[in-house]
Amino acid sequence: MSARQLTIVGAGLAGALLGILLRRRGWEVDLYEKRGDPRRLGYAGGRSINLALAERGRHALRAADADEAVMRHAIMMRGRMVHTGDAAPRLQRYGRDDGEVIWSVHRGDLNVVLLDLAEAAGARLHFDAGLDAVNFDARHAVFRDPASGATREVPFQALVGADGAGSALRAAMQRVRDLGERVDVLDHGYKELEIPPSADGGFRIEPHALHIWPRGHYMCIALPNDERTFTVTLFLPHRAGADGGPAFDQIHDVDAAQAFFAREFPDALALMPEFRAHWAANPVGQLATLYLDRWHLDGRAVLLGDAAHAMVPFHGQGMNCAFEDCVALADQLDAHADTADAFAAFEAQRRPDAAAIQRMALDNYLEMRDRVDDADYLLQRELELALQARHPGRFVPHYAMVTFMRIPYSLAMRRTDLQRCILERATAGHTALDALDWPAIDAEVRAQLTPLEDVAA
Repeated sequence: MSARQLTIVGAGLAGALLGILLRRRGWEVDLYEKRGDPRRLGYAGGRSINLALAERGRHALRAADADEAVMRHAIMMRGRMVHTGDAAPRLQRYGRDDGEVIWSVHRGDLNVVLLDLAEAAGARLHFDAGLDAVNFDARHAVFRDPASGATREVPFQALVGADGAGSALRAAMQRVRDLGERVDVLDHGYKELEIPPSADGGFRIEPHALHIWPRGHYMCIALPNDERTFTVTLFLPHRAGADGGPAFDQIHDVDAAQAFFAREFPDALALMPEFRAHWAANPVGQLATLYLDRWHLDGRAVLLGDAAHAMVPFHGQGMNCAFEDCVALADQLDAHADTADAFAAFEAQRRPDAAAIQRMALDNYLEMRDRVDDADYLLQRELELALQARHPGRFVPHYAMVTFMRIPYSLAMRRTDLQRCILERATAGHTALDALDWPAIDAEVRAQLTPLEDVAA
């Protein structure tokens, strides 16, 4: 067995991308996947099928020469199209123009593209092979076919866990060494539905936007697909609280679900002729944040992506963060002759940034469901854009730092906290920008914020 050989557990998005990156750097790569080959059997994920691809993810795809193939399946989203129910939908742009957008991509399409590229690069793919047991001392792993029960024993130099939030490799590592695992389950779940194409085969609503129906403690969103459909996701508390608001445990059947949508999201319901069938077929999903104190077991195993730091989906950064992990791990393996040193350096580099985006993802849920139609928020957003124009490179909007740039998430979070305080103080008691104390605001920006290029250098 070559000294430059890695065995990747999980051939989903992160595993397949890592396989491409490592093969291009001369590594021997084996990918083991519990499910069947989606290129032959079709996608059978069970997870949210739409993903938001941002600059961080596209940078990783470019590093793997995969960007062009992936972007054939992507739909541009310029911003949030907010449906408040009492007015025409309005677009809140993510950035300044069409150079600052995100992209909706179908998880299954993306996985198929990356698997094809991984195989073409020389990675060996093994499907119907779930990790069953690991002997870390002997460096042998056992993989089991979930259908037949047949097993195979596989020697390894090092294992990489790219097998998601329910990682089998993480569980095996935990039995050898305490990883400090903590899981915070969100009290909200999700249900997926679908808006089909129109009668003429086009989109039923504006395709170049993430549609959002904010309702305070809950919301619906809809992301476009390249087959002219939208994936609709309802986020709702699992259980009714003291305020008696709607919750999944109060919606006992399809009739109750349809009545709920007719009351709260009538325009969305009108777009979903198969609402009843989809509600009955799709289960309520769980949302949680996974924290670990340790991601690696010396040079024998390391975790990345959701296996190391699963997060709630409300900033659209889970996949982008995982793709950044892949590039960082490949770089550290190039920089260190010893795998243990590479894994330790990777963890030290990425753990602070993973923690930062996990917090920001939770914060963004509150913004999406509760603030996008709030007058104070809208004024602060106006001021944010105005300060970006007045202080280019010094005052950079939160969304731009996270989504259109590749500065570390932890740095973006620190600057966001400073900028939010500036925005809140400046707009307190005001309803319009022309009433603000601009000299004082400019002075505070210069005093609080160093030019971003100086900080990131």
